[in-house]
Amino acid sequence: MNVLIAGEDLRRGDVAALLRRHHEFCVEVTPLGHVHALDPERFLDPSITLFGARQDGSLVAVAALRHVDGGHGELKSMHTSDAFRGQGIARAMVAHMLTVAAGRNYRRVSLETGTADAFAPARSLYSKLGVRCEPFGEYTQHPESICMTIRLRAGEPAGA
Repeated sequence: MNVLIAGEDLRRGDVAALLRRHHEFCVEVTPLGHVHALDPERFLDPSITLFGARQDGSLVAVAALRHVDGGHGELKSMHTSDAFRGQGIARAMVAHMLTVAAGRNYRRVSLETGTADAFAPARSLYSKLGVRCEPFGEYTQHPESICMTIRLRAGEPAGA
């Protein structure tokens, strides 16, 4: 896999298009009122760092790292183009963002994902790295939602 992962700019057409596709996907498979994917324009928020994976210059995946508080980050809106799924790109994206998070001195990185079958690959990937946790930030306990956290520092409680 020859993929370059780097910061991206929402104003690039391919980046905006893939983020829109992610949002559409989430709306298609999640009950109304329970979609937590960000509208693409929200990626201009300074608390969010957007990343892209490019293969031979073509954008194949996007993901973001959102600053929650001084020691806590959140993985947001991870999406790999259909043609590139199953090639380890999502795993590489998560590893890259965890490295960035560690460089920011985050103690943990959390995420929220859906319970629908369409989110099974995401849950599978995340469960290899982290553990389920209580809802954090603006999330609430709901059957359509699962929160997980990945500890970056030894001694950090799993559900903290």
